[in-house]
Amino acid sequence: MGHTRLYRNGVLEAEGFPVADVSEHVRDPAAVVWFDMCDPTEEDLHAISEELGLHALAVEDALQRRQRPKLDVYDGHMFLSVYASAFDSGTGEVRVADAAAFITANALVTVRQSDEFSVEEVMRRWDEGADLARHGVAFLLHGLLDYVVDSHFATVEAMDEQVEDLEDTVFGERPVSREEQRRTFELRKSLVTLRRVVMPMREAVNTLLRRNGMVGDGEMAPYFQDVYDQVLRATEWTESLRDLVGNIRETQLTMQGNRMNLIMKRVTSWAAIIAVPTLITGFYGQNIPFPGFGHHWGFWTSSVLIVVASATLYRVFRARDWL
Repeated sequence: MGHTRLYRNGVLEAEGFPVADVSEHVRDPAAVVWFDMCDPTEEDLHAISEELGLHALAVEDALQRRQRPKLDVYDGHMFLSVYASAFDSGTGEVRVADAAAFITANALVTVRQSDEFSVEEVMRRWDEGADLARHGVAFLLHGLLDYVVDSHFATVEAMDEQVEDLEDTVFGERPVSREEQRRTFELRKSLVTLRRVVMPMREAVNTLLRRNGMVGDGEMAPYFQDVYDQVLRATEWTESLRDLVGNIRETQLTMQGNRMNLIMKRVTSWAAIIAVPTLITGFYGQNIPFPGFGHHWGFWTSSVLIVVASATLYRVFRARDWL
């Protein structure tokens, strides 16, 4: 049996009753009914469609997975598709849980694909704001959207902390490890996933605000406006983090290239210094007589030449910051 609730005249009158009793309650204009279906079959949804007069396209969208977050308006009801999100700090992945909702004049039907979408959290919001229950379906819908948007906000906030940790490693003395590179890639991929579920919510909530008369009176408008503001903040935050992670990765690659250039510059400079004594000793190692051959002063001349040439090169390279 799925979750069910019955509100009458703004008061929670019953919950946990069989779904078969929903049709009887829906006929009462003073009653507002909510019931939830987790991973329903096509036959289950078609039965609801006949009872509530739902559009065939809305029922088809509820059966399909990975729908884009949206709000479709039909004659007599609306169809809402949303995603709740959660961030796994261990793996850097974003988990999303989709849900759909049919919104009629006095009924809200939620359809979930799995238990990852927590209706318990939605119910907790309804219980905390019980004084708004007199607004009927608008009250129920606000609690659902509030849970979804709060999950987006919590996810992007947790990811922001991960991005701050990555920023600290960019200008560190040690090279970026493979684990840090993997985490950067996972964060960027997760931000793309989050963006796909957060960005369309702006359009969906905006549509709901413009058609607020279909879901409740004007007293609920400030609450939906607050949800819309949260959607905008989550959207902007997601976009800024996505750009920031991209900049971090580019900076990591630039720093890695600069570090490699510095190493090559130092190795080349030392190789040039070592080449000088090699050249001199190689010249004096020829099997032919040369100035100073067979005399002590010839040995000292070559030794002084090696020291002076090497020291000169060292000072020149240091002056040019090559060493």
